[in-house]
Amino acid sequence: MRKYIPIHEDDALRPHGLLTLGSRFRRLGERLQAETQVILDELAPGIPSSAHPLLAFLDGPEPRSISEIARALGTAQPGVTRMVTRLSARGFVSVGTSPEDARLRLVALTPDGRALLDQARATAWPRVLAAVTDLCAPFGPELLERLDMLETRLATKPLKDRA
Repeated sequence: MRKYIPIHEDDALRPHGLLTLGSRFRRLGERLQAETQVILDELAPGIPSSAHPLLAFLDGPEPRSISEIARALGTAQPGVTRMVTRLSARGFVSVGTSPEDARLRLVALTPDGRALLDQARATAWPRVLAAVTDLCAPFGPELLERLDMLETRLATKPLKDRA
């Protein structure tokens, strides 16, 4: 695992305040994912933490298209396609084509994928949730509310239109 240097006065981002907000969110997100990965690797080594929301989204009776998954996760389709390919190679998802449109790739959990998801929900996810809850105490709910607000406002009006 990559080591992170504690943030101190040599931090290149903090002095710039809101100007580097995106970079600070990215840095924080990468660190949270890396530390989450340590916990998840105990369950299924080699399955990235970023794959777990995708697996959870597939937990339903109907297969989902790559574009549906990308939209729901807020990520680009090529990244979803790479992750689906990786999960398929490990036997956690199956990929087929839509009977209505052969160009449309449909993704579904396999029995192994469902077992992994069930095990993650029972063991790893509660540990991650407890750790993040502790990290964010006592402002966790407020932080989530603010993040929701920022995402909504940015979707409504992009930065270039706010300058």
